[in-house]
Amino acid sequence: MNMSEPEKFAVAQLRGELLSDVPMRRHTSWRAGGQADRAYRPADLADLQAFLATLPSDEPIYPVGLGSNLLVRDGGLRGTVLLMHGALTGLRMTAPAEIYAEAGVAGAKLARFAAQNDLCGAEFFAGIPGTLGGMLAMNAGCYGGETWNRVLRVQTINRRGELCWRNPAEYEVGYRHAHLLQPAEAWFVAAALHFEPGDASAARQAIKTLLDKRMASQPLQMPNAGSVFRNPPGDFAARLIEQCALKGKRIGGAQVSEKHANFIVNVGDASAADIEMMIHEVQQIVAEKTGVQLQPEVRIIGETK
Repeated sequence: MNMSEPEKFAVAQLRGELLSDVPMRRHTSWRAGGQADRAYRPADLADLQAFLATLPSDEPIYPVGLGSNLLVRDGGLRGTVLLMHGALTGLRMTAPAEIYAEAGVAGAKLARFAAQNDLCGAEFFAGIPGTLGGMLAMNAGCYGGETWNRVLRVQTINRRGELCWRNPAEYEVGYRHAHLLQPAEAWFVAAALHFEPGDASAARQAIKTLLDKRMASQPLQMPNAGSVFRNPPGDFAARLIEQCALKGKRIGGAQVSEKHANFIVNVGDASAADIEMMIHEVQQIVAEKTGVQLQPEVRIIGETK
């Protein structure tokens, strides 16, 4: 696509914010990465529909929530980023034990909303540092809970701006992934989630306990992207990394956390290349010493510099 100025888009009818040359370090929790050609923050779901309908059919599109499971390479992104957090924030009860939540809703907000409405089973969402769109895409989970265990149906949007409600049976869902059985270019914009009626005070206490545990065990004071590697069957990535004496290992501004071995933290002006090199280094050393090939949980996109 040759367009380089936001004014070249047909934006007269749009209500959101269209930006050009957007530093993705501002939109990823690692605080690293190059620039995106464009980014659009829709006013709401209807505005997102209208915006997508203006894009050429070959325009690369990248939905981003909190950017907490994402590494954008230093060469940046050619295409358009959709900034979902702060935009798709709809959250409401639609039945006695059913919540409608849009893709930009953060996990902690979803957990607290469920507790406020006397529902249990959403507490684990407070431990996931992302928004619902990303949690659906990777079947995010922690402390015994997984996103798709709570899904009644999901709403997706395609590049023409068309909405569609889909059932879980249409997806192949597993550990840290969810893919349409019939492949199609569609992104999550909302979901209907089910929970159980329960004691709101107990749910609030469970959320507090979970957040305290997370604060004590994870390096939340430094930029990070959560768990970097998937746990291999029957084991834990953090245990293997620690076994290989990799805690504290550093490349440039990227360091394997001394607090939690499955976290790579930005200890000061890390480039995306520093972080990606650290990911590969950890994979190589763990494979050589244990025979286990760790698989990244984080998504790496964009061009090298």
